[in-house]
Amino acid sequence: MTLNTEQNNALPDSTIPAATKIPEHVAIIMDGNGRWAENRGSPRITGHKAGVETVRGVIQACAEKGVKVLTLFAFSSENWRRPKQEVSLLMALFLAALQREVKKLHKNGVQLRIIGDVSAFNEKIQTQIKKSEELTKNNTKLVLNIAANYGGQWDITEAVKSLAKQVKSGDLEAEDITADLISQNLSMNDLPEPDLFIRTGGEQRISNFLIWQLAYSELYFTDTLWPDFDRQAFEAALTSFSGRQRRFGHTGEQIEKMKNA
Repeated sequence: MTLNTEQNNALPDSTIPAATKIPEHVAIIMDGNGRWAENRGSPRITGHKAGVETVRGVIQACAEKGVKVLTLFAFSSENWRRPKQEVSLLMALFLAALQREVKKLHKNGVQLRIIGDVSAFNEKIQTQIKKSEELTKNNTKLVLNIAANYGGQWDITEAVKSLAKQVKSGDLEAEDITADLISQNLSMNDLPEPDLFIRTGGEQRISNFLIWQLAYSELYFTDTLWPDFDRQAFEAALTSFSGRQRRFGHTGEQIEKMKNA
């Protein structure tokens, strides 16, 4: 995995070359909504609302660039620890966004999936999730995963529980458990693992997000707060990714030989 902490998004458009190698799967931690609002003397929820607008732009950019899968970390399993009023407002915003955006997503060929423990959400949200996923399930332009009440440790734990049940029932031998088998029992098991991981807001950690799936992802960090992460900022991340050599344990020389074989 490669780290990038440069604020490439601050460069003028003319200095950012177009990305030539597009990642198949992009995963993003959308950090900085609250700080964006606080910097403006506004309630934190104002930043979350502004962040929804940024989501629209990134979805459109992914569809236009040919990205096949976009995974957004919307609400972690740890976010329940935030002040009750903020959590309540976030839940209301989540429901409103689902109700308002799903028809637009469907019209534009986007398949929506919610990953995480949705049983913790109220009945209205759970019902809307089911409706949204059902409406868009056959769309193929872009797969949009929204990680809600999600945690990487939870994801792995659920996979291990599933395998343990199979061992207990006699359908699986413990010695037969492999990394591939664990992967097959994780969220998004039918999708490619992220090629590019982006985190906005200045923090440089993955915060329990897709901790298994990000094993070989390219990492890109920017100080830009999520509501300010515009098309130019996203293009900068893609350009950074485009210039990297992904080795997956091989040497650079081996990779070049495989390319030329």
